[in-house]
Amino acid sequence: MNRIPRWLPRLLAGLIVLVAVLAGVVYALTDHPKPEQAADLTCPATTPTLKAGQDVRVMNWNVQYLAGRGYVFFYDTLAGDGPDTRPSPQSIARTLDEVTQAIREENPDLVLLQEVDRDSKRTDYADQLTLIQAKLDGAYPCSATTYYHRATFVPHPSIMGRVGLSLSTLSRYRMDSATRYQLPRICGDPVTVAFNFKRAVLGVTLPVQGGQPLSAFNTHMDAFAQGCDTMRNQVAFIGDLLGRTSAPWVIGGDFNLLGTRAAYDRLRDREKAYFNPDTELAPLTAKYASFPSPAQIDSSDPAFITHYPNDPAVGKPDRTIDYYFYSAGLQHTAGRVRQDDPKISDHYALLTTLTLP
Repeated sequence: MNRIPRWLPRLLAGLIVLVAVLAGVVYALTDHPKPEQAADLTCPATTPTLKAGQDVRVMNWNVQYLAGRGYVFFYDTLAGDGPDTRPSPQSIARTLDEVTQAIREENPDLVLLQEVDRDSKRTDYADQLTLIQAKLDGAYPCSATTYYHRATFVPHPSIMGRVGLSLSTLSRYRMDSATRYQLPRICGDPVTVAFNFKRAVLGVTLPVQGGQPLSAFNTHMDAFAQGCDTMRNQVAFIGDLLGRTSAPWVIGGDFNLLGTRAAYDRLRDREKAYFNPDTELAPLTAKYASFPSPAQIDSSDPAFITHYPNDPAVGKPDRTIDYYFYSAGLQHTAGRVRQDDPKISDHYALLTTLTLP
């Protein structure tokens, strides 16, 4: 009978310890949000309150961490080989001015922002929410924010440092609460998933004098999720969240999904690789009013395009992936896509006006 070598148990014990240490390091470097938790909220007690019947102008914008134009980041190409890893300080400063100027020109009451960097290496560890608010000279006293990509160190060759990417909502009017809802996670091996985005929905509640509170949701769904049901699961989660929220409510964000089959068919074959022919967004567009609506998207009117890819092989605005959805009974006027030229971000800002019950 063969005996087990005396060194084998020691080797196995050593491997177990090594795996445990590595797992501990990964855990310590990454973020672990709860399925539902309070988000950071700042709102002075003296902030005015919305009133029943009031019009509320809303802006929804993925500001691409104030990177600006002229870059092809590593994730901007299908092969992941874009040459740029970060924007220059000069580009960030210029884009901060352009973003805040656009907000001042549009004069919204509520601003839903995606891709706001806070304490990220690529943007020199600045808090971009604070920078934006400072440039707006106190026009938006209330803010809510939550991270959806946060890690002390990401060992990706094009990152190699701290990341802190957030959803941020600004308001001229009082916000009573702010909640972070964790979206279903993208599939992959445990280490990649640990360092990857923790996509989320940021929900805020605004009290309304003489009426029901307004719930406003802000989200940025996953991208590059081919090969698993991430996008379908995230849409289902959002549908459930909206279904259990008392009206009135509005949700805006970067959904990273096409709205219709016709939108898919219009893309070149190369760009179709990012999407499925039958959009996972269908359960939301079938149930709720939206802007841009399926009919507007299918019209081929370029006024409803919301995304201008950085990939030079595309070279023009070519798809709609940013939206609003509205609860039944909430009055809203037809929205507008602000198509700045030259572009400020790789996404255009969307504007809509709501009339409270």
